[in-house]
Amino acid sequence: MMSTNAATDTGPVNRPRRRALRLLAGAPLLISAMTRAAEKAPTSGLQRPIPRSGELLPAVGLGTWQTFDVGPRAPERAELKEVLRLFVDLGGSVVDSSPMYGEAERVVGDLAAELGIHPRLFLATKVWTSGREAGIRQMENSFKLMRAQRLDLMQVHNLLDVATHLKTLREWKTAGRIRYLGITHYYSGAYAELERLVKTNAYDFVQFNYSMAEREAEERLLPLCAETGTAVIINRPFAHASLFGRVKGKPLPPWAAEFDCKSWAQFFLKYIIAHPAVTCVIPGTGRVAHLKDNLQAGIGRLPDAATRRRMVEYLDSLRP
Repeated sequence: MMSTNAATDTGPVNRPRRRALRLLAGAPLLISAMTRAAEKAPTSGLQRPIPRSGELLPAVGLGTWQTFDVGPRAPERAELKEVLRLFVDLGGSVVDSSPMYGEAERVVGDLAAELGIHPRLFLATKVWTSGREAGIRQMENSFKLMRAQRLDLMQVHNLLDVATHLKTLREWKTAGRIRYLGITHYYSGAYAELERLVKTNAYDFVQFNYSMAEREAEERLLPLCAETGTAVIINRPFAHASLFGRVKGKPLPPWAAEFDCKSWAQFFLKYIIAHPAVTCVIPGTGRVAHLKDNLQAGIGRLPDAATRRRMVEYLDSLRP
């Protein structure tokens, strides 16, 4: 696991709040500054700070749902091993998993051990059960499967028994077993509860869905995360691949080159990471070609606020 700055306490935070408010208020200027920085270093991916610690994370991570749920045979894992190797070699670090994802935790742990890359990864997983003791057993098993002495981020999956697990996660964070704690969900119907919990300042991270097809988080949840200094991980960046169906056979607009965009995947991902409240997006893939494409979204210029609006208008114009 990454051994950079440790996370701070999860109690009320005023300093991150003030920083985050300035961040949100100056969003257009921030996007412009990030674009200039990316232009100066086109071979290195964009990084974002975790608000409560300042630790930098690559803005494009790797999800493991479905793609890493494979068996133990080497042929089944061969391309996944190359995906993980290349992911780290190209500057990636955040790998997100869950007990809900079948064999994904085990596969990540096995392949990371074979490649010797555990120290270069920011490993995130989840607890997905009810009850304190059941949660502890499940999380202990995640440590074993992922072959980790310490996990960077433990999240309560889909808010299941969140109050119970929060107590355990706070204890484990204090003891140094985990570095950060968080909550997750995957659809907008849970936003009201996510907002309520984010306001408590008890969580370092919140993970939820956000894409060009599902933009509801822009209304309140993303601004709230910026206000409270809560790091944001984005899942479902392609709306479960539905976005690719909408653009199938359609060319990228010529002006996509203005923000160094060369594919539809980059178009969708750059839209997301251009939002200043987003810390990291985790597209899932088991294909080397797709991984390379996704990581390119974190390189080069980003769309500014006006261009993001233009992107939405263009996508909407492609509706059947």
